Amino acid sequence: MTAVWVVIVVTLLTFAGGDLGLYLQRALPEEHSVEKSRDMIGAVMGLVTLLLALVLGTIVGSAYFFSATQQSELQALSAQAIQLDEALAQFGPDAKPVRDKVKEALDGSLKLFWGGGDVDPGELHVSKAMAAMEAFKGAIRALDAKTPDQKDAVAGANAHLAQIEQTRLLMSLQLANPFSKPLLIVVVFWSFFLFCGFGLMSKLNATTLGALAFGAFAVGSGIFLILELSHPYTGLFKISPAALQETVDSIDK
Repeated sequence: MTAVWVVIVVTLLTFAGGDLGLYLQRALPEEHSVEKSRDMIGAVMGLVTLLLALVLGTIVGSAYFFSATQQSELQALSAQAIQLDEALAQFGPDAKPVRDKVKEALDGSLKLFWGGGDVDPGELHVSKAMAAMEAFKGAIRALDAKTPDQKDAVAGANAHLAQIEQTRLLMSLQLANPFSKPLLIVVVFWSFFLFCGFGLMSKLNATTLGALAFGAFAVGSGIFLILELSHPYTGLFKISPAALQETVDSIDK
């Protein structure tokens, strides 16, 4: 289910909670809507409102931090790729095919995730990262280092490739579980019961329905932000490819 459909379901469910409260407000006997009962309902609603605001705001903030972390790690990977290319350049002309492979891989990633069109999330899995790293390791091992300078260059290239591998695997592992789905489900149910309480405290009219619809949309918007920010390479809020683009332009020159 896409983020848009999840948001639609959450919005409708939250709005349905408000409608249920309005129905119960009219259907319940008079003794259930006296002043003391309404005070108790208001107190509980205040507690749920506070919990919902804190938890939903925290999850949105965590999703934004997750996206910002992926951006930072992409920049770190780009810097490490430039250092790898510099080490290979020091090896000499024999390392040109390896440098071409590095540039081709980075350019392929740039076109895949920022070139437009649908993106396969499987390209971000750990298995893909491991396969790419093994290919580069094999290419560097195949370099025939004869002079001390070339041996130092190969050692430096291996060190930078190890840093790239660590960063790339960390990015993939983080993407495997960007947020707690059970916690998000709890937030949705809190929203449902909170809006039900709003309905119990209100009267059925156009203004009430409009307010409930706007509030349900606000909750759905929060869920949408969480879902989209948790997919920084395939979602609406894609991270900037500027660092990777500059790396591709500077490599092998």
